[in-house]
Amino acid sequence: PARFACNCGEISLSAALPSGLPNVIFLDAFGTLFGVKGSVGEIYSGLARTAGVKTDPGAVNRAFFQRFAASERLAFPEADHAAIPELEFRWWKTIVAETFERVGALDKFEDFDDFYAGLYGYFETSAPWRVYPDTLNSLARWQSMGIALGVISNFDSRLHRVLNLLGLAEYFQSVTISTEVGAAKPSAAIFQAALAKHQCTAQEAWHIGDSEAEDYAGAQSVGMRAVLLAR
Repeated sequence: PARFACNCGEISLSAALPSGLPNVIFLDAFGTLFGVKGSVGEIYSGLARTAGVKTDPGAVNRAFFQRFAASERLAFPEADHAAIPELEFRWWKTIVAETFERVGALDKFEDFDDFYAGLYGYFETSAPWRVYPDTLNSLARWQSMGIALGVISNFDSRLHRVLNLLGLAEYFQSVTISTEVGAAKPSAAIFQAALAKHQCTAQEAWHIGDSEAEDYAGAQSVGMRAVLLAR
């Protein structure tokens, strides 16, 4: 696949695009529009420290990504819409608990349920996130060109609030999330759901994301023009 490398905004995100103009540009969220400040391990360890539990941030970070990689993708095909927030909460709780268990710290929490609730809520604020330097300028440029913009993400429903807090929500006409669709990238279903919101064919849309398997291959599989972003 064609790759576009971007380090700290030295090259504009918009330089990733091939020639010609689409009707819609879809973008992944985490890892494409924004990322974490520092690392997940640093954030988890910092929050654990406030609960009196000391951990090694590097070990926690490795444990998190090992556990995350082994998880089923975040989607609940048979769930009622009203049940989704609780299912998301439980899905992440399993990952967080097993992350701390892998570093031998789970049993050191006086009240892990209370700690986890605080951690989960923290990631619904702007505090742990950083918008990449090229994101806002690129979105504003495409918007000024009359191109509709949408998000397609394997995030959870907290994404709506995060996008708003980070000043990104105003740029997007649609936000399509795996838990709300019941299918996660690279499934064709989530891309088709996003296209339907814009009454747009796959050939009229592009997708930009940082995952070769989920974003690039997924978008290509439905006929979108796909761009793989290397942050």
